[in-house]
Amino acid sequence: VNISILVVAVVIFLLVLHHNFLGLSDFLKQELSDSNPLGLQPIDFIPAVPQRLADGRNDKEISVVIAASDERLGGAIAAMNSIYRNTRSNVVFHIVTLNDTVDHLRLWLSKTALKNVRYRILDFDPRVLEGKVQTDPQKADTLKPLTFARFYLPTLVPHAEKVIYVDDDVIVQDDILELYNTPLKPGHAAAFSDDCDSTTNKVAVRGAGNQYNYIGFLDYKKETIRKLAMKANTCSFNPGVFVANLTEWKLQNITQQLEKWMALNVAEELYSRTLSGSITTPPLLIVFYKQHSSIDPMWNVRHLGSSAGKRYSPQFVKAAKLLHWNGHFKPWGRTASYAEVWEKWYIPDPTGKFSLIRRRAEAYEAK
Repeated sequence: VNISILVVAVVIFLLVLHHNFLGLSDFLKQELSDSNPLGLQPIDFIPAVPQRLADGRNDKEISVVIAASDERLGGAIAAMNSIYRNTRSNVVFHIVTLNDTVDHLRLWLSKTALKNVRYRILDFDPRVLEGKVQTDPQKADTLKPLTFARFYLPTLVPHAEKVIYVDDDVIVQDDILELYNTPLKPGHAAAFSDDCDSTTNKVAVRGAGNQYNYIGFLDYKKETIRKLAMKANTCSFNPGVFVANLTEWKLQNITQQLEKWMALNVAEELYSRTLSGSITTPPLLIVFYKQHSSIDPMWNVRHLGSSAGKRYSPQFVKAAKLLHWNGHFKPWGRTASYAEVWEKWYIPDPTGKFSLIRRRAEAYEAK
């Protein structure tokens, strides 16, 4: 009798435990579904590496955030392909895009050599930028909402402790694991490539100031900027490629700080007019003033898109770990330098919507 009573008690206990577990699971799912703020909603996610590829890659998981706008989608595809093919780590791409690009992006990934990558698509709602970005009604098309995705990294990748952000106009030629392992100093939420670390990254800008110091990005005539006591000749950094410690990012409320300076710029016009097109860099420069670590300059060899001419030797380009076509001359559109390097990693659009040949012909005719 005692044994029968004990068995019944155990069965009842297990049933109660199972019921509570299911309730907890539903609760957590609800919490996760409610935790995404306006503008950052998960659309698609491939959670696991295919078994046939699992043996060939190590267990190191690396979160990479990249924005993918429809008119530049080919760039994001080439960047992802170069990262995926040059590492044995389990890279998870967190692709930020707009709602009207989701279907095109998913098709491009599923019907090509990238069908086995791990990815998550996030729909970015531009309404998160209301009151934080100054818009000109006559130049509405000049605002690129996805350029601000990097400000919201903890929301994009809520469970990661560390992430890499890359622009869509890059090609990676080495193992992204090395960049991921960049050491960050205690208290630093991010590591960037400083603009004056290497002479190859010094680019004079017509007008007052240079693109490699703070006066090229901020208006030092404004009292709000002067009160910060930031030296105008301080070396700036490039935010197109960086490593972020999300634990520190959240502790220091980096996103909220960036939004604060965005809103202040709308009210006071704090950014330099010399580089008025660069509206994402100034708030980052303010928030991370003397509070960021450095990445190896070879992990952000940039300005390849600043002109149609070739500024680097073939040997240097080959040795670069990451090539960055920041500037007006993108390798998929206008006549650009080292386009042949980029094309090695480009995967043709299965829909034919993104036509490399057509885009280059249109750019040539527009000259």
